[in-house]
Formats: sequence, C-alpha cells, structure tokens
Amino acid sequence: MRWVVERSHVPLPFSVGSPAAVDIRAAPGCRPAQFSGQRAREDRGPQGLTGLASWGLATSRTAFSSVQKAEMGWGDLGVYGEPSRETPNLDRMAAEGMLFPNFYTANPLCSPSRAALLTGRLPIRSGFYTTNGHARNAYTPQEIVGGIPDSELLLPELLKEAGYTSKIVGKWHLGHRPQFHPLKHGFDEWFGSPNCHFGPYDNKARPNIPVYRDWEMVGRFYEEFPINLKTGEANLTQIYLQEALDFIKRQQAARRPFFLHWAIDATHAPVYASRPFLGTSQRGRYGDAVREIDDSVGKILHLLRDLSIAENTFVFFTSDNGAALISAPRQGGSNGPFLCGKQTTFEGGMREPAIAWWPGHIPAGQVSHQLGSVMDLFTTSLSLAGLEPPRDRAIDGLDLLPTMLQGRLTDRPVFYYRGNTLMAVTRGQYKAHFWTWTNSWEEFRQGVDFCPGQNVSGVTTHSQEEHSKLPLVFHLGRDPGERFPLSIASTEYLDALRQITPVVRQHQEALVPGQPQLNVCNRAVMEWQGVAWYLCRCRTSQPHVGCGC
Repeated sequence: MRWVVERSHVPLPFSVGSPAAVDIRAAPGCRPAQFSGQRAREDRGPQGLTGLASWGLATSRTAFSSVQKAEMGWGDLGVYGEPSRETPNLDRMAAEGMLFPNFYTANPLCSPSRAALLTGRLPIRSGFYTTNGHARNAYTPQEIVGGIPDSELLLPELLKEAGYTSKIVGKWHLGHRPQFHPLKHGFDEWFGSPNCHFGPYDNKARPNIPVYRDWEMVGRFYEEFPINLKTGEANLTQIYLQEALDFIKRQQAARRPFFLHWAIDATHAPVYASRPFLGTSQRGRYGDAVREIDDSVGKILHLLRDLSIAENTFVFFTSDNGAALISAPRQGGSNGPFLCGKQTTFEGGMREPAIAWWPGHIPAGQVSHQLGSVMDLFTTSLSLAGLEPPRDRAIDGLDLLPTMLQGRLTDRPVFYYRGNTLMAVTRGQYKAHFWTWTNSWEEFRQGVDFCPGQNVSGVTTHSQEEHSKLPLVFHLGRDPGERFPLSIASTEYLDALRQITPVVRQHQEALVPGQPQLNVCNRAVMEWQGVAWYLCRCRTSQPHVGCGC
C-alpha cells in the first residue's frame, strides 16, 4: 500500500523569508593496509555521547532516520511549489510534519556537505577542503588520498554508546582507503559505494566504482550493478530501499534503537530509475528518479506505521547541495526562485528542501522559518538520544528540538564556504557576499555553466571578485534570487553590515581549520581489488595536484 495525496495545484503555502509559521495541512606510508573487522577505533576513550542522522526505533527511545538525496533542488518537491506535483509521499510527509524553507547545506558540493552532516561541523574545521586554489571546490574521487580524519567524532560513533545500531545505505563519499571505511567510524552496517556512480570505466586506466556490503566488495557499478546510460535504467534505488526496509524490520524485531542514514544518489548525473518509473514523469528522466525516491520514502514511512513505531521514530529528509543546473534540464533539478546551483554559494547552491517527521511530537502541517543547517541534524540527534555534543571541539549545529516541538526561533548566522574561503554570510534576512564567483571564463566558454539563464551583472562573475571592503548585501525576503543588491549609501545597508560584521569577525578569529584532506590525488590508491587489498604509493610517484572538481 502506498500513501497518496491529492494533486491539487495550490499556490506555495508560504513566502520565502517570511518570519511567521503557517499551517500547510490545508494547502599514507608504504605498509599495505588491511581491514581488521573492528567496528570501533581503539585510540579513543569513553565519550558518553550519542547522535543520530537517520532515524527509526521500536523501543521507548527515539530511533532516527535521515534521508539525504544527492543534488535535489529546493524546487523539486510539490510542497515547495513544483508545478507537476509528482512527489505525493514527500508532500504528505510535510503535511504530517514540519517544512523548513530556510534550510542550508554546509557546502555546495557533496563530500564536504556529507562530512558536515555527520560531524556537526563546518568542512573547514574537519579538513574537507583543498588549499590547491582559492575558493576551489573539492570532493573525494577514486584517486583521492585523504578522507574523514580519525580525530573527527561522527554521529553513529557517538550513538553507539547509547546502544544504537547504525547503518548507512548508499553513497559514503568521505574517503575510500581502509582507515576511512564507514565501519571504522561508527556505522555497524553499510551497503553502498564510497563514491558516485560515475562510469563506466575500462578497468585498465581506471576501475569501475565498487559496491560494498560491510567489509566485502560485492560488485561494481556497470558490472554486477548495471546502469544503462542510454535508457537510464538501473535498479539501485529499489536495492537501496530493500536494504532500508530489512534493516528497520531487524532492529524492530530485536527491539534495538537504530540510526539509518539513507543516502541515495539517483538524482546525481548520470540520473537513473528502475523500469517501472522510467517515462512516468512530466519532467523527464530526472523526474522519473524523483518519483521513485518519493515512492521509496512513502514505503519507509508506511513500514514505520505498520510496525507501530512511527511515534518513536524521527525522520528527516534533505539534500546534500543544490540541484546541478549544469546537468539540467534532462539530468538536473530545480532550485526554485534561487540563483544558480551546485558548486556555487548563491542560494541555489546552498539552500535545500528539508522536512522533519515525528508523528505525535512534531505538530502536523507546520512551516518553520528557522535558519537551519544539515549540521543541526548532528546536534538534534544527540539531543533526542539524551546526549550532549562533544565539548572538546567547536560544534556548528543547533538543536532543532525547541524549534520543532515548541516553535521557537533561534538567531544564528549561516556561513557559506567554498573550499577554504568564506564567500558569504547570512544573518536574519540579510546576506552579505565577500566574494563572488561562479566558474572560470575558460570553463564557461567550454559550455560549463553553473547558472544557465541567470546572468546577474556584477554578481554571477566568472572571475573571483572580492567585496570584503564593500560587501554585496541582499535582503533574501524581498529578493531571494539575489538580483538587486542594496545601495551602499542606504541606511538599510549600513544596518545590515552592523549585524553581520561582528559575527564574521568573531568566527574568523576563533576558527581553527583542520588539516586539508582534499589536496592530493594519486591513481595508485584507486580500488582495483577492493579496500581489503591496498596499493601502496611508490615513493617516486608524483601525486596529481588539485584533486576535486
């Protein structure tokens, strides 16, 4: 049985940036490394901490499940105003829970964003950035040498001390060398891949991306797990769905609290969907993938109801970055009214769809205008588990429970980082850009466009433009598309800077950047035979510089 909601073409039930809540119910080294099979690190003493990212539970304690789609845009859901209304299950999830129209990722690219969600910290703190270029994006391709540092405390790691069993399904993307494996960082189970489903490759210069079940490589994309690039057909979402359903059933039967991180990537180019969904969307192949994910979310929520654990399960749906407009329209989504998309620190690259669902606890049909962040899921999950966040490091995530349960709003800034550079800051309704950049003129002239059809003179620049002395300031309530900067002679402009400047100064003075993990690439570390067999880098080899995007 699937949940269905009426496909009514009701106008968007809130205004972007509106302060009021509304009811929407009506509307290295040379020693080969081996996996030891240990699931917890031995160099760390008791932390007394627990956290959640994807939730579901059948005991008196709350379970958690996070659903993180790759490259879904703010404007891809019916509840956010997408006109084809092809997401009935997610729309119903919003009607039964709380919608966050002002919710942000921590970086406009996948790997740093995922590190932020699981650590509660800005990527600049955890080392998920590169210093190979100013304001340069970077991620974790096959040849990356770095990954999530052992010094970072991840959410499932902390939850373990509170008795939670944790599983990640789908894309990990925080490093593929043995020390970076998810079961080395708190997860008890994993089915998925360390990278995106790019390919196919010839297995000579570059291998196809592996797929793992826990410590064992069970196949590779385009081989044991086929993806037809011509038709877009792949059964991966259905496999990932079954993994999630089976995990929830097993934890319920054992009466164990659990954390499920469902990190599917069907909407990441090359976009795919299974045969029953291909050709069913008005939006083409991308829409087909969205429809299948929507259907899968409906099945997960239905199972929680069927097992009578919905009221003990907190579920949160969001994305890792904005839609990749470079792939649109055929293989990219919509960022609604916002400027540009993935890879940029304009709103379209950073603002995400976000829905919280916890029947019997979160009042149904609410819209909160709290400025939220994927990093908040770390802190909120700890709070739900009755735990405090670590005190030996800076934590950037807020506890959203007062917002979700009592409607409270907390004043907080949003920091927009691109690589190692603070590009912009939002506080309240005002956003100040200290740097603007889309991509280089060279890339642009080759057809790489992060902002198709959205040229804004002096804003969507193809050279890195600094505005530190006179920031470009926008009122996001009146101008969510960042098209009309405030006059620097206006009182409003000066008042906005008075709000933002002290926040920036305090942040930069206290910031301790982590050791950059995304500087070095080397083909010797690619997974030719799985992570249990690791090629040591020759001392004479020269790593590629500038790994990442």
